[in-house]
Amino acid sequence: MSVRLSEGAIAAIMQGEDVSKPVLQVINTRAIATGTGPPRYRVLMSDGVNTLSSFMLATQLNSLVEEERLSARCICQVNRFIVNSLKDGRRVVILMDVNVMQTADQVGGTIGNPQPYNEGPAAPKYHAPSNQFGKASAPSALKTPGGSQAKVVPIASLNPYQSKWTICARVTQKGQIRTWSNSRGEGKLFSIELVDESGEIRATAFNDQADKFFPLIELNKVYYFTKGNLKTANKQYTAVKNDYEITFTNETSVVPCDDAQHLPSVQFDFVSISDLENTPKDSIVDVIGICKSYEDVTKITVKANNREVSKRNVHLMDTSGKLVTVTLWGNEAEQFDGSRQPVIAIKGARVSDFGGRSLSVLSSSTVVINPDSPEAFKLRGWFDSEGQLLECASISDVRGGPAAGANTNWKTLFEAKSENLGQGDKADYFSCVGTIVHLRKENCMYQACPSQDCNKKVIDQQNGLYRCEKCDREFPNFKYRLLLLVTIADCLEYQWVTCFQDSAEFILGQNAAFLGELKEKNEQAFEEVFQNANFNTYEFRIRVKLETYNDESRIKATAMDVKPVNYREYSKRLIANIRRNAQLG
Repeated sequence: MSVRLSEGAIAAIMQGEDVSKPVLQVINTRAIATGTGPPRYRVLMSDGVNTLSSFMLATQLNSLVEEERLSARCICQVNRFIVNSLKDGRRVVILMDVNVMQTADQVGGTIGNPQPYNEGPAAPKYHAPSNQFGKASAPSALKTPGGSQAKVVPIASLNPYQSKWTICARVTQKGQIRTWSNSRGEGKLFSIELVDESGEIRATAFNDQADKFFPLIELNKVYYFTKGNLKTANKQYTAVKNDYEITFTNETSVVPCDDAQHLPSVQFDFVSISDLENTPKDSIVDVIGICKSYEDVTKITVKANNREVSKRNVHLMDTSGKLVTVTLWGNEAEQFDGSRQPVIAIKGARVSDFGGRSLSVLSSSTVVINPDSPEAFKLRGWFDSEGQLLECASISDVRGGPAAGANTNWKTLFEAKSENLGQGDKADYFSCVGTIVHLRKENCMYQACPSQDCNKKVIDQQNGLYRCEKCDREFPNFKYRLLLLVTIADCLEYQWVTCFQDSAEFILGQNAAFLGELKEKNEQAFEEVFQNANFNTYEFRIRVKLETYNDESRIKATAMDVKPVNYREYSKRLIANIRRNAQLG
């Protein structure tokens, strides 16, 4: 089958005419070095009448050359292209979408006797092939609110060879102004992420531009952005899928656009939570999940600048049945409300290997609550119909310690023993619902060092002073510490569990100082506290580890957390177990 070239198409393109999907022949391709960025390919093409070497392949099409599908003498159809003007007046045609119609082997040689294109009045008229259709792919000229005409180009066509360009894009992420100070001076910056129908790109404003544009640019609004320096993107600081990024300059202008509501809000490339287990540390990923549970806000002090910041852990699950801990910071941590178990989409979270796999939201990340997207609707439907009944396994709690506030790995006491938990080199953790059937009052309290960070038992010197061997000091007083041994039971098994201060105070309903005073002054009241604590049911988070003492090995169980039973969640787990067992039967 012979293919007719679009004679006169090259001249028409260079003269700014509308050209729809021209069919051209590749004469030659040549790689152009771009430093640390991906290579760019210049293409010499022919329409049968003229040749032109000003064609440039968009980087997303590099594979066509590298896989030798786009090679010398092949014939291709250009479905979409952009014409850019350089500072010296030359024009470059960026090939955005190309289909190879016939390979070089099928064509055999150069079609016609094409001559190099020279601008002038004698350029041949373009005749579109009869089988071509569709609208012109050259950028449209839009009138900005400022009254000037500007050719709006797609983000995907931006490259460092352009000097004048205008894009129409939505702001999908806006960071706070950050400052820096080093040997070269000090300054400030803020970054935004922009998206249109063709792709996304990151833009950064420094110093004066930061002061100028920060109050003007609003999250999720659409603007015309004109002029700015384009350079190779530093992938260490961004997860935006673009080889380039924009730096605002004195010539940059930002003008609101009110008629581009069709532009996408945020572009995600979601990774399943189960796949995070095999994702390298410090990777930047997009995730979506249901807020299964969340913790209270805590305050931590950053060592680098001694600044106090807010922190909150949120536990997300998806259809893989896996759960991951996500850390929110600052205002997002303080303002987050997970009471209705919302769907949360996060763009640009960093993977950590602390305690398995966990995620941290960065200043450059975007967090969207209940996004208006098919993935969110599908996830909500799955969770409401069956997901909320599943017993999810946390990937943030892999033998390294518990994910605080996320009671996962639920077991009965019988299952914990039959699975030999705690018999390995490291401790194991599990959660269970158990009823206290016995408390050992003997030696449940001891007199400890009153120092804030020391809980060592003190020695009564019988002279009104108490000595701490660890601190190597004598004190006129002491503090009571609890070390309570209890027996818990469920429907199948029982287990001795050691409870330290916080867990013991919760079970007994009194603090250690008050209990110490009761023991000294009112033995009967002290006894009643223990009687009232019996036969109460709680959720226990238990650490089990094989320990050896006097050549005898035994499993030691320690309560890491004790709290009231969440009967709603407990009932869901029981229903899920009943359904699972019914299917097995």
